[in-house]
Amino acid sequence: MKHVRVNVRSVANTKAVRKEKRNGRDVVIVPSATLPDNIIMNGIMYPADEIEKSYVSLNRTPAPLGHPTINGKFVSARDPEGINLGYIGAWNENVRRQNGRVFLDKVIDVEVANRSPGGKEVLAAIEKGEPVHTSTGLLANLEAVSNASDHKHIARNIQFDHDAILLNESGAATPEQGVGMLVNANGEQEEIEVINSSLTEEDREIDWAGTRLVEALRRRENIGIWDKVKAAIMEAVGSGRVPSTNRKEDDMPVSDEQFKSLSDEVKTLSESMAKIGDTIGAAVANAVKPLVDAQNEMVANQKAKEEAEKAELVVKVVKANVLSESAAKELTLNALKELASKAEPGKAAALNGAFKPAGDKPSYKLPEGE
Repeated sequence: MKHVRVNVRSVANTKAVRKEKRNGRDVVIVPSATLPDNIIMNGIMYPADEIEKSYVSLNRTPAPLGHPTINGKFVSARDPEGINLGYIGAWNENVRRQNGRVFLDKVIDVEVANRSPGGKEVLAAIEKGEPVHTSTGLLANLEAVSNASDHKHIARNIQFDHDAILLNESGAATPEQGVGMLVNANGEQEEIEVINSSLTEEDREIDWAGTRLVEALRRRENIGIWDKVKAAIMEAVGSGRVPSTNRKEDDMPVSDEQFKSLSDEVKTLSESMAKIGDTIGAAVANAVKPLVDAQNEMVANQKAKEEAEKAELVVKVVKANVLSESAAKELTLNALKELASKAEPGKAAALNGAFKPAGDKPSYKLPEGE
């Protein structure tokens, strides 16, 4: 197999840029995308299963400004000299594969980017919303095929090295950049052929349109299924509603037998849930019963104590001729306590200053001689 390096160029989504704070540092996050499943570029087909096996290796890789080169030859972005040449404080993360395509986020440390002219240019372009291209550098083996009309090779053993940021840079390599260098596991340099590929705007539009179509078809199918499920649930809870029959057979993805089975399962589930609810309710009631009983007993004891104290105070107030028994009983406990304190011996004069208790001698004398 031929060992090649491929630079796959695409366009970042600068309209979805967001800013965050990480570890107290300002970062700019630029969403981007790369290889769609089974895409063919430059006569090479990139199978979905090969991408699936390797795409996570893009996580935490450098996002240099341009593909680093030494003496006119491409090198790994993780090579020390490559890092010194192209690093602007950016890296790739949140790599995921959705709807048959690899997506990732470029995180740019604002402070580090501002240390170099290239980093400042990238931040300025992003701030203005200008197009920002990206280019994924990957290594692969080419497997020749002879029975396909649209491609001559299949990419195998894909290894992602980085996803670069491109500004004012053409997609094609110059002749002297036709060969790259790679340090293998034995520390030896080996030459590799470089192929520059581009995901065109038409590719991106077709990919977007195809994804939206698939989603719309799924939603339409799910709506039909949900109608059946909803009808079964409503029937199970006794609403009296029945599934609509105003549909064509072609629009019925669920047969009558399947629907009846689903309805029975929903009814069984409803009954089971009801039993579970009763069991849980009984368990909770049993668990809190001792607490409830103790609280009720405490309240009853307190009430009895207050009633006894109130009865004593009523008797005391009545005996002191402060109130009648019926009027005293209508008072609150606190009011009775207040009146009873004034009805104590030695405090009766305070109730009515014009009179004194019987038996006391007059405090005045009659004039003599009268």
